[in-house]
Amino acid sequence: MTPGRRWGGLVAPTPEEVARPLPGDDLVPHATTVMDRAFTLPAAPPEVWPWLVQLGKRRAGWYLPRRVEWCLPRTRRAVRHVDDRWQGLAVGDVIPDWGGREETFTVALIDPPRALVHTSRRGRTDVSWALCLAGEGAATRLHLRLRLGPVRHPRLVGTAGELVDLLTVLGLAAGLAERLAGQPDRR
Repeated sequence: MTPGRRWGGLVAPTPEEVARPLPGDDLVPHATTVMDRAFTLPAAPPEVWPWLVQLGKRRAGWYLPRRVEWCLPRTRRAVRHVDDRWQGLAVGDVIPDWGGREETFTVALIDPPRALVHTSRRGRTDVSWALCLAGEGAATRLHLRLRLGPVRHPRLVGTAGELVDLLTVLGLAAGLAERLAGQPDRR
């Protein structure tokens, strides 16, 4: 087993999740590339939702585990609490993205606490990014789907893009789980 497959299993969706239509799939109907990731968090969907709403550059950041954030300058670390100033997200809001200086996401759908869908255009490629929550009780299954189309270099996206997405979502999964466990902020 290669390291990528072993680690990728931590954020692997089930075959049923991959086959299931998600909100936002229609926004890039002829996607050339679709990347699905999923993981379980130790909190109910209403507890997870505020953390997703505040994600983003120049907002709460991108959650990484403490052991990874330690390597970043303090100003680049994500918040470790829910912040009211980022909870008013609405359809049409634009969120800066790390994909480049001018790259952004636009909120296309918001259905608390079940679905948040962003769209973007990267050159000639349309992008949708769905974050969908399911669960009852003390656990939430978070399913992320990134749809891209048309993709100019599908082999590059299928290798390098998949690796970047995998590493990013692994960090998000660990960072969110850590924050939901209520570890105090020790910046």
